[in-house]
Amino acid sequence: MSNGNKSSAERILEGIGGAANIKFLTCCATRLRFELNDNSIVDKAALDAIPDVMGCVPQSGERYQIVVGGGVATMHSALQQLIEDSKASGGADNTNTNTNTKTEAVASNDDVKASLRSGGVRGKVAWVDGFFEYLSDSFRPILGILLGASLIIALCAVLDALHIVDFRGDKSAGWIFVDSMWHSVFYFLPIMVAYNASKKLKVDPWLGAAIMGALMTPDFQKLTSLASTTSIKDTTLGTVSHVAHVFGLPMQLNDYSGNVFVPLIMVAVLALVYRFLKKIIPDNLHMVFVPFLSLIIMIPLTAFLIGPLGVWIGTYLGLGLAWLNTNAPFVFAILIPLLYPFLVPLGLHWPLNALMLMNIQTLGYDFIQGPMGVWNFACFGATAGVLLISLREKDATMRQTASGALAAGLFGGISEPSLYGIHLRFKKVYSRLLPGCLAGGVTLAILGSMYGSVKTQAFAFTSLLTIPVFHPMWVYAVSIAVAFVVPMVLIFIFDYRTAEEKAEHKE
Repeated sequence: MSNGNKSSAERILEGIGGAANIKFLTCCATRLRFELNDNSIVDKAALDAIPDVMGCVPQSGERYQIVVGGGVATMHSALQQLIEDSKASGGADNTNTNTNTKTEAVASNDDVKASLRSGGVRGKVAWVDGFFEYLSDSFRPILGILLGASLIIALCAVLDALHIVDFRGDKSAGWIFVDSMWHSVFYFLPIMVAYNASKKLKVDPWLGAAIMGALMTPDFQKLTSLASTTSIKDTTLGTVSHVAHVFGLPMQLNDYSGNVFVPLIMVAVLALVYRFLKKIIPDNLHMVFVPFLSLIIMIPLTAFLIGPLGVWIGTYLGLGLAWLNTNAPFVFAILIPLLYPFLVPLGLHWPLNALMLMNIQTLGYDFIQGPMGVWNFACFGATAGVLLISLREKDATMRQTASGALAAGLFGGISEPSLYGIHLRFKKVYSRLLPGCLAGGVTLAILGSMYGSVKTQAFAFTSLLTIPVFHPMWVYAVSIAVAFVVPMVLIFIFDYRTAEEKAEHKE
């Protein structure tokens, strides 16, 4: 794919207006994200004609996004190299008429977003944009390892379902070692989230990781076994909490492995402390005293206050959704699939992802991912319908876009290539997609009612490969199949384009 990427990168650079037109370039899980000098010179038709491009998303201001799917990192690197080559040649750019214009430095993702917010183009409420970007950028860099770990879990679930290995009984050393391969990701997830969140808020990321790591050391765990530590039983949750007496002060002890709310809150506070210390400490003493004082202040503050608060928030948010799932399972099973098609394009689904992880850490299972899988497969079913039409009409461009998006969805559980490459480009897709979400949600509610809902003990990207991690598996499989087939059939019969879009597409 590298040879093709080089050619595609050159065509993307030309279609976007040349290196001189690029102010900033970053990427996320599936998209190249541009901040341009002039959005009007972008040749969208030329970009859409590139085989590796699944879709183009013009945005407010001079922002532009190009969906390329799972190969985005390779494409981003190829574009960066082309831009560097242009800079090395003195800024000349034969894809732009102004050959004397020098290219600007390509900024980081944080710089892009800070620039956009300061320019007032991100939205009417800047702090809301900032909040969801904070959540998104704290998780996005680790999506790859979360996906890798979820596939290891899926493999273990298949072996357990086929009674080849009993993963719930006594396991041999080899299979315990296999468990460590995925468990490491979720156990140390708070440290990873703290690292990413610190980078987002322009704090030394190793400082955030070290503060979170202090609450996961064997020394901290030893506090639960001291004679002076008292134990308290929570009758509501059915759990036992421990309170240590540190220098005469009570400290609630928690298992922070897998927790994501604590590092998110901790880093937000750390950013304030960090900036204050850098302000009052002379520059030549920053290297020693800023991290020293940050550790001295933040580790006790996190252990005594932020940690218990984060656990409490995550636990009771999860319990609230669990109450809804238990007392109104039909509402819950239908509401989640119908909300996701609107949450994901806006990036508002990250709080639910955090709750899934928190549920697994506190309850031992999660009940949100089942209904979420219904939405995902309705999304993939709509893409499959578009693929069938492209095959019928012998439309090579849409066939390539749809097949790439469908592969990313069915085997990776990634919906963005479908959303940005197809669904958000054509007006009728959502009217075919939402009935699939509804039908799959109703199916899940009816079949799952006798089991108390569909659950999973793992954080899994909802793809074909992770079906075995859901229990009962047959209920989940039938529900996502219904969600997949309904939009696929609706689109194949009634199309996904208006008459105007169809005529324009033919032209």
